Amino acid sequence: MDEHRVAPRRRILKTGTIELGGGTIDCTVKNISETGAALDVVTPLFIPDRFVLYISSDQFKRRCRIVRRTQRRIGVTFE
Repeated sequence: MDEHRVAPRRRILKTGTIELGGGTIDCTVKNISETGAALDVVTPLFIPDRFVLYISSDQFKRRCRIVRRTQRRIGVTFE
């Protein structure tokens, strides 16, 4: 399979939080790079196109834009 990403992603398994205007949604970060990540969620239906991803164990916080949605996974690019 050809890799079309700008930066290679590395596999991880960390708990993350999708921060929305007034609430949060739990997620699992499956892989990450300098430019984006793949997140597993219960359902991507009510997640807006833009949000903040927070990984507390790494004190990592980035603004994200969704570039791909599947049944339980979203792909994001960091803004």
